[in-house]
Amino acid sequence: MPEVAEDIRRAIEPAQLRQLLGCFPTGVAVITTCTPDGQPAGLTCNSFSSVSLDPPLVLFSLRNASRLLPTFQAADGFVINILSQQQDALSGRFASSRIEHKFDGVAWRAGRLGMPLIDDCLASFECRVHATHAAGDHTIFIGEVRHLSAGVPDQALVFYKGAYMMLAESLRKLVVEGRLGDADIDEAYRTLYGTLLHLASERASEAELDAVQQAADAIEAHPDDAPLKERIASASAFFASIAAAGHNEALTLMAQTMTSVLRERMTHVLSVRARPDLFPLRRKVAHNLRQRNPEGAAAALDELITQLRKG
Repeated sequence: MPEVAEDIRRAIEPAQLRQLLGCFPTGVAVITTCTPDGQPAGLTCNSFSSVSLDPPLVLFSLRNASRLLPTFQAADGFVINILSQQQDALSGRFASSRIEHKFDGVAWRAGRLGMPLIDDCLASFECRVHATHAAGDHTIFIGEVRHLSAGVPDQALVFYKGAYMMLAESLRKLVVEGRLGDADIDEAYRTLYGTLLHLASERASEAELDAVQQAADAIEAHPDDAPLKERIASASAFFASIAAAGHNEALTLMAQTMTSVLRERMTHVLSVRARPDLFPLRRKVAHNLRQRNPEGAAAALDELITQLRKG
């Protein structure tokens, strides 16, 4: 049995696991507590979950590699601060490893248990530690809710497929309503994917270059009457393979958002049909990447976008 378990672990690709787990939308919270000397400490988390109503239990999980793990292990409680969609900057602040003093400039107050409650959140749950459990590369903290409070009447900040849903939803709405200009979209694609092509020419493995070529081949394999759903999936896969080859997580998140724009345009705006005239241009992108020629790949992509617009 140990051998079987090890085989299963090897079969699960971490990058794919993370991608598919991202299909489940989650709220965003800042978990706060106090250091042994009474200083506020906190981090961004989207692993918060309810456990029980009676008794009132909640949980969050923390990476064992987190430098704040000892702080939370030493504390007798913590606060779950649920963020609103207006607090995306706050989420980024508490998630950043570059910001040492997270609470500088942040409005907060001490709660009834003496731990930090962040102002203007949707809700806050003040908890005493009920139990902790080691689980793989994380530690699970279960808290008993001792006090709770409702905050501002706003929408929740939601994380989905590696991006804030607020941004993706706003772009989707603009596309459907026809308020996002073609020139702006084209410029965004040229800038974002041009940069990713330059990075991919330096960083991509041979397997990742193969994936770009295979994504281009998959588009050409569609019959003329292929369903729209299949065309959208293959077009998205082509751009996703370029993003993956660039090995830049921040740009990959942006690329995922642009993929949502592409999907909405193909569904609601563009007249989607077979375009064999574009096949050589995608092959040219893949070929230049294979040759580690970023200028050639970016030029081919630029031509592809131009031809797509001429339709």
